[in-house]
Amino acid sequence: MTVSREAAAPDQPVLEATGLGVVHRTRSGPLHAVSGVDLALYPRRTLALVGESGSGKSSIAKALLRLPPPTTGTVTLDGTDLAALSPRALRAVRPRLQMVFQDPLSSLNPRRRVRDLVAEPLDAHPDPAGDRDRDRDREETVTRQLEAVGLPPALFGDRRPHQLSGGQAQRVAIARALAAGPRVLIADEAVSALDVSAQATVLNLLRGLTEERGLAGLFISHDLGVVRAVSDEVAVLQLGRVCERGPTEAVLAAPAHPYTAALLAAVPEPGRPLRDTGLLPADPPSPLAPPSGCRFRTRCPLADPRCATEEPRHREVAPGRTVACHRPLVGAAQA
Repeated sequence: MTVSREAAAPDQPVLEATGLGVVHRTRSGPLHAVSGVDLALYPRRTLALVGESGSGKSSIAKALLRLPPPTTGTVTLDGTDLAALSPRALRAVRPRLQMVFQDPLSSLNPRRRVRDLVAEPLDAHPDPAGDRDRDRDREETVTRQLEAVGLPPALFGDRRPHQLSGGQAQRVAIARALAAGPRVLIADEAVSALDVSAQATVLNLLRGLTEERGLAGLFISHDLGVVRAVSDEVAVLQLGRVCERGPTEAVLAAPAHPYTAALLAAVPEPGRPLRDTGLLPADPPSPLAPPSGCRFRTRCPLADPRCATEEPRHREVAPGRTVACHRPLVGAAQA
């Protein structure tokens, strides 16, 4: 079985996950990293996954790439269930699902030149054409991708990773991902290791390339300021479950879930003291033993007995916005 190469319509998802679950087997018992997550990635749009450490962001990214496969749920690429593909067919479509990692230097072979690093996806999946044509196409592709990320091949092509700044190394990693001709680009904390100026460069680059090349983007971060700059939609993860989702500006302007509001309150603003997050003084629960009902209830100032016995389902609080909460914040519910 093969995956169709036809471009998805703007209103049709390129990649869709339904009921995604990831359970890790540990000596202490099953660790529920992700539970029942649904998401869809659309052409020329970026969905951001946000949440504190341990919320399941990176586990979702790896499950989408089947590294390893999710414990439960389905992942489809252009309408084809990836679980139904043979190992050979899955290898053939992997270049269409590319990830940019947090630490660019650790993801680049320190002994290879930049031009060879960018060409790695091409060398791994060679064109059946003759050697001369393949070499010419390889060189043209490397040149095009390096120019697309603002690194002139004449200046950077023969450098090695240790001769690059953090921002330059991350742009090389992006060029390498683009060389594979992806349909989906996943950035996992891709700017958290960079300084502010390099962050701005890489964020603008990711945003522009997603729109220009019709990519479906998934951006993973704990930094809400970064999320605001790069994403169209946001899904807020709390202990492995999506508690709120919707257009980025709307969610960040008026959060509907108490957890989202607490995340926003924890963001420092120049010249202003940190706001009270409103969280109850309790340690975050362990994914080895998540609370019954609402997983946020042990820290939620609005929790009531219903929260302990009934898992909240997503409800629409505004067009295109949903929240999984028995007592959504009034401002958002009336938005």
